[in-house]
Amino acid sequence: MSASTSDHDPIGGLDPSAFAFSRRAWVDATPAGVYDLVSDVSAIARWSPDATEVTYDEGAGPQVGAWFSGRNQRDGRQWSSRSQVVRAEPGSSFAFVVGGAEGGIVRWTWALHPFGRGTVVEQSWQLLRLDPLLGSTRADLEALRDYMADSVETTLVSLARWITEPVSPGAGVAVGTVAGEMRAG
Repeated sequence: MSASTSDHDPIGGLDPSAFAFSRRAWVDATPAGVYDLVSDVSAIARWSPDATEVTYDEGAGPQVGAWFSGRNQRDGRQWSSRSQVVRAEPGSSFAFVVGGAEGGIVRWTWALHPFGRGTVVEQSWQLLRLDPLLGSTRADLEALRDYMADSVETTLVSLARWITEPVSPGAGVAVGTVAGEMRAG
């Protein structure tokens, strides 16, 4: 590895698109039902290990252009964020960008695919631009991406359990990566 691509060099020359991932889980609900859950951003705190409170702005809802605020926590730190909905296709996909569509920092996407009697829920995270707030080296950004991937797996398992436990306690949950499957649950 050259000095210019070291894990400890500043992030200036890195391509933000290299910091992305997707995870999937099958849930026992229709795509329309799952969409209603994930597009209701106030419910995110039910499943996410990091989100503590999320609310749409007054009068806003799950439509493109809508804004919402979130409170998050990790490693004893707390912070607030502002996000804007950039895709709202009922029963199909929901996406938002932290920081807004213009100049935002991270895109979160929920894609819903019917499968059998339920839905494969795919949650994706993509760094849109580099920002020292997220880390100042490649190693920092890789650690953030890996942490967020673990967080998404927890979120998907929690969502699937939340959906199924009232109906059928102990139902299995399948979690996988886009490139090659891994199973948990």
